[in-house]
Amino acid sequence: MRNLDLIEKWKNTTQNNYGVPSLALVKGKGLVVTDADGKTYLDFLGGIATNILGHAHPAIVKAVSKQVTQLSHVSNFYAHPNALALAEKLISMTGEESARVFFAQSGAEANEAALKLSRRTGRTHIVAAQGAFHGRTMGALSLTGQPSKREPFLPLLKGIKHVPFSDIAAMRRAINKKTAMVILEPIMGEAGVIVPAPDYLAEVRTLCDASGALLVIDAVQTGMGRTGDWFGYEYSGITPDVITLAKGLGGGLPLGAMIAIGEAASLFKAGDHGSTFGGNPVTTAAGLATIAVIEKQNLMHKAAKHFDFLSTELSLIPSVKQVRGAGLLVGIELNSDNANAVAQKMLEAGVLVNAANPTTIRIAPALIVTPAQLKKFVTIFRKVLSHDN
Repeated sequence: MRNLDLIEKWKNTTQNNYGVPSLALVKGKGLVVTDADGKTYLDFLGGIATNILGHAHPAIVKAVSKQVTQLSHVSNFYAHPNALALAEKLISMTGEESARVFFAQSGAEANEAALKLSRRTGRTHIVAAQGAFHGRTMGALSLTGQPSKREPFLPLLKGIKHVPFSDIAAMRRAINKKTAMVILEPIMGEAGVIVPAPDYLAEVRTLCDASGALLVIDAVQTGMGRTGDWFGYEYSGITPDVITLAKGLGGGLPLGAMIAIGEAASLFKAGDHGSTFGGNPVTTAAGLATIAVIEKQNLMHKAAKHFDFLSTELSLIPSVKQVRGAGLLVGIELNSDNANAVAQKMLEAGVLVNAANPTTIRIAPALIVTPAQLKKFVTIFRKVLSHDN
């Protein structure tokens, strides 16, 4: 079938919550994907920061193929080696021996778990950021600070206060002795790759310590080395009480985690929470393989260097107002509000990107991206913008 055939089939079989896609992808290798008509694209969206090692990475293919022939699923009634090994690895990545892991399948589920964990403090008040995205399930949507996503589904959970991101004065006013948790992204991805002030997370940590609130870092989009660190908050010097993780964790397979640290790690009691598919043998095999490749190939260090190149080159384009982000999570702020049109023209030119908002193009390519592919992206982006003006 061709693109038009598959898109017509989409219309006839799929609910309209996503709208109708413009093309159908059928295969991929590395950063190159192919649609049903045989056209190839340079994937600079990476499944929205999920295909951290690109498509069909040999290490993931090998790990998953081997595991599915041995043990595909056991539920959460039983332990299995991959989940335990991945939990140990995640604990070591936090640098905190007290950390304990709960596995889920997605970022929304990881944030739902964090929300439930916070209720075990005996408090119910929560502080989150305006513009933040934490998922679309009802609890995670209650945390999400985007009215357009929330309003059709009101009433949501009560007791959640959204304050301006990186505004420590507003955060200080919002936190009190009734606050169960504060949840923040180190960099707000869906909002347009918004980077807070350098001391913001450290100041929020101090406020949480004073009030007894949990500090939850939503590293779903910034995690797995994308920003040049494992989770994206490390530059601040803080230790969060909870880290939520997904997207790149499974290397393209559905895997999430809620990591609790210190006293927070003992809040859940037996029977408090669960996930049938969380920590599945196959997805955790993919997670272990993904981390091994990131470490072996020093991809986090390379991601930080790639940002230096992109920020320098993109800032030279007259139509670019600002380049934000860290590592390979990049927001390109345009001088105009035609980001949707630019994203469409990039697609037509053979590059997949995302318009995070009317003025911002977001890119999140795989960590295995090559310098040549980065240069090709910049060249095409410059050409598209020059034709757009």
